[in-house]
Amino acid sequence: MNEDSAILIMGANGGIGSALARELTRRNKPVILAGRNIEDLNKLGAELESPAIYVDPTDIEATVNAYAEAQKLAGNIYGTVNCVGSSILKPSHTITSEEWNAVLSSNLTSAFAVVKGASRIMMKNGGSIVLISAACARIGMAYHDIVAATKAGLIGLTLSAAATYANRGIRVNCVAPGLIKTAMTDTITVNPKQLSAAESSHPISRIGDPSDVVSAI
Repeated sequence: MNEDSAILIMGANGGIGSALARELTRRNKPVILAGRNIEDLNKLGAELESPAIYVDPTDIEATVNAYAEAQKLAGNIYGTVNCVGSSILKPSHTITSEEWNAVLSSNLTSAFAVVKGASRIMMKNGGSIVLISAACARIGMAYHDIVAATKAGLIGLTLSAAATYANRGIRVNCVAPGLIKTAMTDTITVNPKQLSAAESSHPISRIGDPSDVVSAI
C-alpha cells in the first residue's frame, strides 16, 4: 500500500461517517468522501481538504463507477467503509412495501454495491472492506423487525465475501453496534424516557457514541 492510497467512506456525511473521516484525517490517512448529500460532503471535504464524490449508494452500477472514479483520484483505494444505513422501528404488520424497499436498499443493497465496487479495484493490491451491521441482527429486539432482517443479511454478505476474496488479499469485516447517538436515532435519543430505557438496557448504562464505532472500524 503506497502513500498515495486512500480510504473511501460511503455515507461520509452521517454521524459515524463524518466522525470516521475526521479521525482518519487526524491520523494523516487520506480519505475520499462519498454519498448522496453532496452539499454536506463538500462542507466536510473543505474542512478536511478531502475530495467528495456524489453517488447514490443504492444504485449498484453508479457505486461501482464511483469506486473507479475514486481510484483515478487517489491512485489506489486500499480501504473502504460503508456508513450508509436507515432505521424504522415498527412491527412487521405495520411496515409498508415502500418502507421495506427503502430500508432494504439503504442497509443491504448499499453494502452489496460497496463490496462489488471495492472488490473490483482491490483485486490487484488487496485491501480492506468494512461494513456496519447492528446488534439487533443477532439479538431479538422488539420493533426492530425490518432493521434486524436487513442487517442480518449484511452479516451473511460479510462472511461470504470474506471467503470469496480472501485469496485476493481483500479482508471483509463488519462491526455491529447497538444504539448509537446520531441524527438517525434522534427519534429515540431526544425522548428522555426512551433514552433512559435504552441506557438502562446496556451493561455500561449508556448508549454508544460515534467514536465508539470509529475505534472498532
